Amino acid sequence: MRKAERLFQLVTLLKGRRLAITAKTLSETLEVSERTIYRDIQALILSGIPIEGEAGIGYILPSHFEISPLMFSVDELMALMLGSKMVQAWSDKTLAKSAASAFEKIEAIIPEHLQQNQPVPFIVPDFHIDKTYSNYSAIIRQAIQQFNVLKISYIDAKKDNSIREIEPLSLVFWGGTWTIIAFCKLRDHYREFRIDRIQTLNITQAKFTTSESKNITHYLAQVTAYDDYKCSNNKTN
Repeated sequence: MRKAERLFQLVTLLKGRRLAITAKTLSETLEVSERTIYRDIQALILSGIPIEGEAGIGYILPSHFEISPLMFSVDELMALMLGSKMVQAWSDKTLAKSAASAFEKIEAIIPEHLQQNQPVPFIVPDFHIDKTYSNYSAIIRQAIQQFNVLKISYIDAKKDNSIREIEPLSLVFWGGTWTIIAFCKLRDHYREFRIDRIQTLNITQAKFTTSESKNITHYLAQVTAYDDYKCSNNKTN
């Protein structure tokens, strides 16, 4: 984590608390040493942030201290918070942790007149989500970002098992299941692989490249064209 980001997150953690938070707790939360926390606290104080407290007791920001608010409407804030909750509930542990951190930052900078006093109308439960996705998501994201071929053991809708080498292009959530959109080397074409049907998954050292005729935008264009074609035929018939 870069120092500037860590300092901002430190201010976010201190703001709005009733009780002081110790350097030990801060160091565990930010995954740095206590010595680093002490240096960061000193740097923030020297920059004009009115942090109160001392080593061994804890630190706190006075309730009147305000971080410059972002110019969000109530609905925009609601959308951001809903998105954060969805990521926390439906993604892997790494993204969930980042989403929770982002959520705290948003809460910390909401102007008082925009803060919601009524219950948030959305609930995002996670108990119905297949945990297989959480186990595989980080590997799949890495493969997509670094253009690594994945080797999977897959059971299709007919219960047939096959070993595939795929070039992952994107992860798509259909409201109940996560799917990998990939170029299948066996079929030499785009295929969709439901994560809950993957038996084993391994990232390989083999690399792949995208092109004008092999990328997620091209795939989506083909899907749209096919849907338009079916709709046109239905109207004709």
